[in-house]
Amino acid sequence: MDNFSNDTEEEGAVSCRRRSCLPSPSPNSNTFSLWNILRKNIGKDLSKVTMPVHLNEPLNTLQRLCEELEYSELLDKAANTENPFDRMIYIATFVVSGYASSFYRTGGKPFNPVLGETYECDRPDRGFRFIAEQVSHHPPISACHAESKNFVFRQDVRCKNKFWGKSMEIVPVCTTHVTVPRFGDHYEWNKVTSCIHNILSGQRWIEHYGEVTIQTSSSDVCQCKITFIKAKCWNSNLNEVEGTITDSKGKVVHRLFGKWHEALFCGDPSSATCIWRANSMPVNYEQYYGFTKFAIELNELDPSLKVLLPPTDTRLRVDQRLLEEGNLEAAEEQKQRIEELQRDRRRILEENNTSHQPKFFRRSKEDDWVSNHTYWELRKDPGFAHVDFPTLWVLTSGRGHSLNCDPGWFW
Repeated sequence: MDNFSNDTEEEGAVSCRRRSCLPSPSPNSNTFSLWNILRKNIGKDLSKVTMPVHLNEPLNTLQRLCEELEYSELLDKAANTENPFDRMIYIATFVVSGYASSFYRTGGKPFNPVLGETYECDRPDRGFRFIAEQVSHHPPISACHAESKNFVFRQDVRCKNKFWGKSMEIVPVCTTHVTVPRFGDHYEWNKVTSCIHNILSGQRWIEHYGEVTIQTSSSDVCQCKITFIKAKCWNSNLNEVEGTITDSKGKVVHRLFGKWHEALFCGDPSSATCIWRANSMPVNYEQYYGFTKFAIELNELDPSLKVLLPPTDTRLRVDQRLLEEGNLEAAEEQKQRIEELQRDRRRILEENNTSHQPKFFRRSKEDDWVSNHTYWELRKDPGFAHVDFPTLWVLTSGRGHSLNCDPGWFW
């Protein structure tokens, strides 16, 4: 199946030919001393440490959440599979596939969203539409919701990042939910720990380790456990995963094995069926942040789309766009200004003894963040004309032109 063909959208949506390359290659950051920043923060949560733009990739954490849907066709297959144990095979494979793109992405970190920042990804060609919002700053919480005729996908993510001298650990604290309306299924699972090794050298590599438990809160027919095996060194079990799907009595029905960056198989090793294989990488991907083709498309800003977006959408974020275009000096200047604007907004909220209220998500009784289902209705007014948004990054002059960047770019 070709997941990345140029496409014509469904009626009423934008018809476009999606880009296949970023406008500028990633900068050479070898001359930048990461140690000067990290040596003062050993053992600390790096999500609270300000990093220079040299260390970023031109994507945002909200967009990285959407990137987990790169292989959403696995959820479509689950929705069209009658047997619950076979259905779990596709759900488990989808979970593993969400880690695949990280294999080539040790060179830069995604931008941290500012409070109130949003992102949408409407993909009729893939059959889903996705929204995300930064709903909290301290602690940082990113919430997302995707829907299609076959599934609903949602999560809110809270991560702690710690530097241990030669490596950095990312520990997510979250539960991911997928519902399959056709069968009334509601799947839930946790995420594993990720670790970037040799972070101070040019030979960085990432691994994921821990156990994922996939449960169906709607029934006890089956469950799945997947182990991301921690490597002892550069050996044959690097990036390996293995899992079992069991019935309500604990009897193993299916066995899964493979590598999270390559493929996942079901069955005995001698006769196993390949359920999923990662797509090939674009030409010269090493020069462009290690992005997959899907990642390259996430920050694309078509003129016909721009007029529909709220002013808080990540695609309109100035510093990230400047980095994508290769203008590091201007990107750093804008990044500092955007962070200062966020501090100003927070100070005003504190002075008025008020708190930030997310636009498109609400806190549930279970204390997680769920969609309030208003985004796509409000989007019918281009630019969300009747919604009051905070100014996250665009300073305007009296004539409505943005300062410190090309006026025509944003407007």
